[in-house]
Amino acid sequence: MAMEYVVLLPGQGSQKVGMGKDLYEAFPAAREAFHAVDDAVGAALSTLAFEGPADELTRTLNAQPALLAHSAAVWAVLRETLGSSVKATAGHSLGEFSAYHVAGALSLASAARIVRRRGTLMFEQGVARPGAMAAILGVLSTPIDAICEQATAERGLVVPANYNSEEQVVISGEVAGVERAMELAKDAGAKRCLPLPVSGAFHSPLMAPAVEGLAEAMRAETWEAPHVPVYANVNATPIVDATTAQTLLEQQLTAPVQWTQVVRALAKQFPSATFLEIGTGAVLTGLVRRIAPEVATASCGTVAEVEKLLASASA
Repeated sequence: MAMEYVVLLPGQGSQKVGMGKDLYEAFPAAREAFHAVDDAVGAALSTLAFEGPADELTRTLNAQPALLAHSAAVWAVLRETLGSSVKATAGHSLGEFSAYHVAGALSLASAARIVRRRGTLMFEQGVARPGAMAAILGVLSTPIDAICEQATAERGLVVPANYNSEEQVVISGEVAGVERAMELAKDAGAKRCLPLPVSGAFHSPLMAPAVEGLAEAMRAETWEAPHVPVYANVNATPIVDATTAQTLLEQQLTAPVQWTQVVRALAKQFPSATFLEIGTGAVLTGLVRRIAPEVATASCGTVAEVEKLLASASA
């Protein structure tokens, strides 16, 4: 039986200096992908990704298109061999735009321009209305939604931003609200509460002023219907048309990433597929193993990993 794949695309936080450099040097298709993103955003993002400095790469407006470029470079090398075996895609936050590129809904240049604009808007909104995010790890005796409601009432707006797994939720909102929610989470049995190094309260109502700018950026590009379903962050449903895609990507700026539901829906629909993370790191692979340990997983972001995957797919 031929291999089937669900392709997963990582989000912000996975970036690291040196990402994709070996691919760039080894594969012409990867080189073209990095150059396409550089050209689309009018900046030498590939140089920043390969050489740093880290603090500049981590800036939201740089990290987002750089992560897209690495994922797209991997896909450019894999596409010919794996393309017909991909049954669905999904990406975490920023990675959802990479997923639409892999699914054929957006050219790489279009995706890069949108993602660069998205990162800029999110950064600017973080400056205009400072916020914070924190990861809450462990099983809680009080639901995170209730904790956020109490913290909001007492100190300031805070909401769940990423439902990453049963034991990992990221919260987002006003600084005082996030700090109070962390205290309440510790009281409810959280193992750890980790403030995240981000420039704003992503996936919260604080991002609302950025939505119209993102909508404009998406309207300015050409969209096609995805060739395979893209499972949406907002509601974990398979999206097969460009209009719905754009609507949900707008909502995604202020709504939580329902990653646990996305993985469960994919595992139920494609139980025999290999869940393949392409791009930087293996964060999503780790989450899939926790959420749906019954499915096969793999991550692919380096030359060695690409060559191993291509060899096994051709065997």
